[in-house]
Amino acid sequence: MARQEPVRRRSKPADQYHHGDLRRALVDETVRLIQAHGVEWLTLRTIGERLGVSRTALYRHFSDKQALLGAVGREGFRLLRVALSEAWQRHGKGRPGFEAMAIAYVGFAVTHPAHYRVMFGGFVESCAKDTEFIAEANGAFDVLVQSLVDQQQAGIVRQDDPRMLALFIWASVHGTAMLAIDGQLGDDPRGEQLNRFAIERLRAAIARP
Repeated sequence: MARQEPVRRRSKPADQYHHGDLRRALVDETVRLIQAHGVEWLTLRTIGERLGVSRTALYRHFSDKQALLGAVGREGFRLLRVALSEAWQRHGKGRPGFEAMAIAYVGFAVTHPAHYRVMFGGFVESCAKDTEFIAEANGAFDVLVQSLVDQQQAGIVRQDDPRMLALFIWASVHGTAMLAIDGQLGDDPRGEQLNRFAIERLRAAIARP
């Protein structure tokens, strides 16, 4: 096994960053630190030191840790929405599209665990006042809701409240996703076997009688 080199602080001074570049760098570094150490360990000071930027430059983009986590969460929901929409469309909607969405959901969590923990870990206390955060979160959820409405109209899915059906499905795939990123699934580390089993049972549960 190759020896892991320690992560070194970047020495680029703040005035070498363009306005947009620094904001992107702050979000990217936040994601890396969360993945390595967890959300609780994160501080703005640590991020600034690692990027070699002043507090003034940092606070110009994010007023506090909550604002920075909010940006990570918004990005996560946007990426999730795109992944779900692409899976639904690419597999022809209907049953194949629905199953592809469930696979894409868990795949997103495994591929973006830092984003996922921020999105659903209760770390963004101010999200209730963040209209952009709420819009992105609702947008990702609405992709699932609309897929169920389409299947109801096609006579595939039972005529229950589509939002309640979506919550029922989300609870299952979210549980699989969390077990996977927490390393609790043994020889199924990405949750693929469990997810496929859950999809079969979900399909049977929501099928039109």
